[in-house]
Amino acid sequence: MELFIYLFAALFSVLNPIGTVPIFVGLTQHDDKKERSRISLWTAINVFIILIISFFIGEYVLSFFGISIEALRIAGGLIIVSSGFSLLTGKFSKKRGINKKVENEIQNRNDIALTPLAIPMLAGPGSMSLLIAFYQEHHSTMDILWSTLAILAVSIVIFLTLKSAHYLAKILGTSGIVAISRIVGFIVIAIGIQYIISSITTLIKVNM
Repeated sequence: MELFIYLFAALFSVLNPIGTVPIFVGLTQHDDKKERSRISLWTAINVFIILIISFFIGEYVLSFFGISIEALRIAGGLIIVSSGFSLLTGKFSKKRGINKKVENEIQNRNDIALTPLAIPMLAGPGSMSLLIAFYQEHHSTMDILWSTLAILAVSIVIFLTLKSAHYLAKILGTSGIVAISRIVGFIVIAIGIQYIISSITTLIKVNM
């Protein structure tokens, strides 16, 4: 159960569905309630699939490219810290690469559930590297079961958050969403730094 709580909290902080609320509202402002629910559901399903693939197959990708787990953890930690700083300084959406031209193109598409919502807004390099590194340390049957349940739980929370996005935007307002994003950003930075410290400590121990 502790493993479930830890992974759920880590994924929720890195994915930051609350921070996606303003973007979701902007991209679906002309859609009806049924269409918004459909997009929310498929976004959550896409995120779940991406995270599960990262969790189970990521190890083989590392082996193929000859990347050590310590290198991945340090790279992932840097990405996570970068995302955290973006949240903390209020520049998160800019870091996602959604400029005005791309946003206009997105508005003209029928389905935005896969891109940009699932990738890269929610399931980005930070969450993928986190899961790949996590699998290296927790790959027993029970660990895999709890980890899968944590990924499923995060996906359900994403669905509920996006489904309620327009209501949350009204209740929290811009300042409320910014405040939550910055609190989450601080936690994300701490997670990233912990990953880097753990990796460096492991490397030092191995080489001593």
